[in-house]
Amino acid sequence: MTSILLATADGQGSGEFTGPSIDEFFPTPILFVGTPFELNRIMLIRLLAVAVLILVLWLGTRRMKLVPGRGQVAMEFAVDFARKGIAIDTLGEKDGKRFAPLIMTIFFLTLAMNITGTIPGLQIASTGLIGQAIILSIIAYVAFVYAGIRKFGVGKFFKNALWLPGVPVFIKPIIAVLEVLSTFIVRPVTLTLRLTMNMVAGHMLLVLCFLATGFFFDMIVNGSLWGLIGIGTFAMGVAFVVLEIFVAALQAYIFAILTAIYIQLALAEEH
Repeated sequence: MTSILLATADGQGSGEFTGPSIDEFFPTPILFVGTPFELNRIMLIRLLAVAVLILVLWLGTRRMKLVPGRGQVAMEFAVDFARKGIAIDTLGEKDGKRFAPLIMTIFFLTLAMNITGTIPGLQIASTGLIGQAIILSIIAYVAFVYAGIRKFGVGKFFKNALWLPGVPVFIKPIIAVLEVLSTFIVRPVTLTLRLTMNMVAGHMLLVLCFLATGFFFDMIVNGSLWGLIGIGTFAMGVAFVVLEIFVAALQAYIFAILTAIYIQLALAEEH
């Protein structure tokens, strides 16, 4: 971490505390510096997360048995949750199976990228960088526009999306403008910001708690009882780790379910 803890500068626990910085999401390059392929710490974490995700899915599905063991049960639950619980339950049997690979990929990839923020040694979610969330949002955007155009054609799709039935004719142009903003601009923007901001906020809380713990424990070493506050900040840090694991899974689910819902709306006859 690039955050700096300057504790007990005078040997009596009166040092300065510098909290976490957003600069942690913009580390300096480590490999291939100065080339189009340069990699920093976050890029390496992304590659590691993808490699581990592929390995886990491969190991979990390579030897499926009629009577499953614990590992197979866990893998089947996770896959069925994404496939049936998100894709099929939202889109129906036919369209759910059709879009299940995309929605499952979004779910598991987002989860893997999110969860790295709670793993010691990694300690940062690469989805906290807005570029990652933008790419995922563009994929979701293209998916629901493609689904609608594939089913209805360009003209009818945009008519269904913008020219709402049952609305007085003189109000329809205003509603159409609002629908353009809501459907084709606000959706991808909110998908992006929701994921990014949650991951940034979670990272900042975790770093703050554990940096504060180190700061206060240094005060104990230098004879100050105020350092006992560090016990509280450590407990809060552990609690926030548990919360962040939940948030990582929840944000992956929200991103995937909203993608499925947007596709379902694009496939609806009137909406």
